[in-house]
Amino acid sequence: MLKLRKWQLDCNQQCQDWFDNGNSTFLMNVAPGGGKTKASCVIAKELVEKGEIDCVIAIAPRKSVVHQWAEDFQTICERTMLPITGSDEDMTKLSGVDFAITWSSVGDTAPAFHQLCQNKNVLVICDEHHHAGRGAAWGDGADNGFALAKHTLVLTGTPIRSDGSESVWMAYDTRGQIDHPAGGTFTLSYGEAVELGYCRPITFHRHEGNFTVVFDNGDTTAVSGAAIDSSNNQLKRIPALKRALDFYKLACTPIFDSLGNACTQSYQATMLEWGIQKLDDIRFKMPDAGGLVIAPSIEIAEHMADLIAALESERPFIVHNQVANAEAKIKAFRANKSRWLVSVGMVSEGVDIPRLRVLVYLPFARTELAFRQAMGRVVRNYGPKDGTRAYVIMPAHHIFEEYARRVEQEMSARQRAEPTAPRTKVCPVCSTECEI
Repeated sequence: MLKLRKWQLDCNQQCQDWFDNGNSTFLMNVAPGGGKTKASCVIAKELVEKGEIDCVIAIAPRKSVVHQWAEDFQTICERTMLPITGSDEDMTKLSGVDFAITWSSVGDTAPAFHQLCQNKNVLVICDEHHHAGRGAAWGDGADNGFALAKHTLVLTGTPIRSDGSESVWMAYDTRGQIDHPAGGTFTLSYGEAVELGYCRPITFHRHEGNFTVVFDNGDTTAVSGAAIDSSNNQLKRIPALKRALDFYKLACTPIFDSLGNACTQSYQATMLEWGIQKLDDIRFKMPDAGGLVIAPSIEIAEHMADLIAALESERPFIVHNQVANAEAKIKAFRANKSRWLVSVGMVSEGVDIPRLRVLVYLPFARTELAFRQAMGRVVRNYGPKDGTRAYVIMPAHHIFEEYARRVEQEMSARQRAEPTAPRTKVCPVCSTECEI
């Protein structure tokens, strides 16, 4: 029997009432990791059972998430959901089948789905709806393909786009905030999800660093997260040089030792050392806990993987768009007990790996949307006995500091408090808890 959280039951009831009253669009604004997929499947199941809809179409951001949707939908609704991750209009002509499709594939299949929505009562589930920007390719494709859908269920944990533009099917106020009717909106913030035990509390470690940059003429200057040493005359003469000495750029610069190997005394190495220590502590209570490194480029990802191999004597999983079978490797990491996964743009929104607890954050995109999506990877609840905490190790950069402060303010003082050092450990074989 499917066990639902109270918010999922309340959300389902509110959504059914909203649709029963003749409305077509419902907004589920729930923090990343709160359980939106399961809640959506339950809503779809009830609509099918009432005869309200004939077909369900889920739109998700990545291929791996599309396959995840198909699996969860099959389990909860006991209906076949076919993944579409490319142009395949013939699949939409099949009867008695539901579909999961990537946002990037919506444009190519829009005419076929438009016809499907004309002929059947369709529920469209828009996962990570911020992708559907008005006037953008994915948003226009969704609007062309699904404007005639009977019901639309909009899912998001980060409703406002980084570029400030609007998404299709949503109304906005003069400040650019979503202005959907309260009766058609269910909201659960991250702070509320933590307080209710649906998500794990999080600690942000601001990793400071002091860099010494040596110029060709032998001059040096110091750069930290706080400031650049502006006493250097060269910086006064060449303003562009001062701008180039950005702390974050230096934090993302690979450092090698005299033999050409990844330097284990570098800034990135100390970030990883801090993360390794936290992962060790968490594994006392959660033996299969994992860590995630989000890197800004393939070069940095390979460098971080080399550092982990040097520091841990275990090569991590690494996934990016030039790695063969990246989706299969993510799935393998989800299922096994390996310690680290290094990713460039492959493990973000919607990717569900509940055992992740530590995040080393060196991203390419420095937006709040990307920041909250990333932290959502490590706050998922692992079960009723999960008392662990999530950790994010990030450069002491003013942009990340601002984002982290806003997240911390959502949590109560009790949830912000750091736990004491572990005194017991759980056996990974028999689950017996004993003294360390």
